[in-house]
Formats: sequence, C-alpha cells, structure tokens
Amino acid sequence: MSQQLSFDLPVRTALGRDDFMVSPGNAVAVSLIEAWDNWPGGKLVLTGPPGAGKTHLTHVWAGMAGARIVAARGLADADIPDLANGPIAVEDVPQIAADAEAMTALFHLHNLALANGHPLLMTGRGAPVHWGLGLPDLQSRVGGTPAAILELPDDRLLTAVLAKLFADRQLKPRVDVIPYLAMHMERSFDAARRMVAILDAESLSAQKPLTRAMAAKVLGREAE
Repeated sequence: MSQQLSFDLPVRTALGRDDFMVSPGNAVAVSLIEAWDNWPGGKLVLTGPPGAGKTHLTHVWAGMAGARIVAARGLADADIPDLANGPIAVEDVPQIAADAEAMTALFHLHNLALANGHPLLMTGRGAPVHWGLGLPDLQSRVGGTPAAILELPDDRLLTAVLAKLFADRQLKPRVDVIPYLAMHMERSFDAARRMVAILDAESLSAQKPLTRAMAAKVLGREAE
C-alpha cells in the first residue's frame, strides 16, 4: 500500500485569476475587478472578512491593469508622485486610521492618481464608511467610493478554498478529508487557512498521510 510522505516544503501561494474560485458570495466582486476600466470615478474599494480573497483579487487586478501594490502602512515613507504615475492598489487601509502621515499620503495619492487618469484600488475589512479614518477629507473620499464585497464562503467555495490551500502547500490529503473539514469546521477563510497549516504540521510531525482521522483529531483539539 502506498503511503503519502510529508516534507517541510515551502508554501507556494497561487494568485492567478484561474486560481480564484468564483461563487455566489464573490461573483459580483470578481465581475467588478474584471471590469476595472469602467470603475465609476476610476476607483474601487474591495472589502471582506480576513482571508476572504482580498489579496488574491488585488493581485489578479494588478496583473490585468499593470498596477503596483503597496501596504497602506508604508505610504508615509513612499514616493507618492511616483506611485501616482500608474495604476495602484493600497491594501489594508483601515490600519492607518490613527496614522496622520499615512492618511495624508493616501489622500494625496488618491487625488494624484485619479488626476493622472490612473485607477485606484483600496482594500480593507468592513464597509468603507466605517473605516474611521481620522482625516475627514480622506474618509469622505473613501466612504464615497464604490465597494465590492467578498462574503464568507458557502459549501462549494469553502471546499474549493481548502483544496487550493492544500495545493499551495503541495499536500495531497485523502479524498474524504476536505468534505469532512467543510462539514465540521468553522465557516471562515481564516479558519480554513489555520486548519490546513495545523494539519500540515501534524502530518509532518507524525510522518503520516493526511487522513480523516487526523482531521477529526485536530478539529476536536481546536474545539476544546
């Protein structure tokens, strides 16, 4: 009987369009990303819970639009005129709600990029009107930006995400593992990512294949 071997291999996250699973909970957001050249005002907010696919879709858009991707927290030290010379994506905007320098930098980037005719994508959790950005002019501009919302996964999407996460880690669980996890685990993208990481470590430590019994053991331990 053949046995799956576990090796401590690097995680290779696939961020292409073909790797992003479309379901009713994210179909509208995907269509808006793909229609980026028709965004009202040349800008869009991509929002959703942690691990919902914001980073993945941002990379998909960057590939289509030839955009650069920057973290909102790094804007205070960035060359804003240079960033505004092309399509730009700013990730995790709510994280700078109390950072006056970063907010001012984003305000100028927002205005310069749009004035130069380049699209702007911003990401974060929750509705942009509730991001609480301490710079009123910035908050008003962000709050008035059309938003694409990524929702929590349904059964089909959670199953597909689990399969992708295992593939990213070059792991091949037994065929009954993913359906079992999708039925019994917490229904969130963060939980899927955490569960796959734990099972990877468990399989590596025990030098055993990823089985339903192992998944049940890990789920039971997580529930304690």
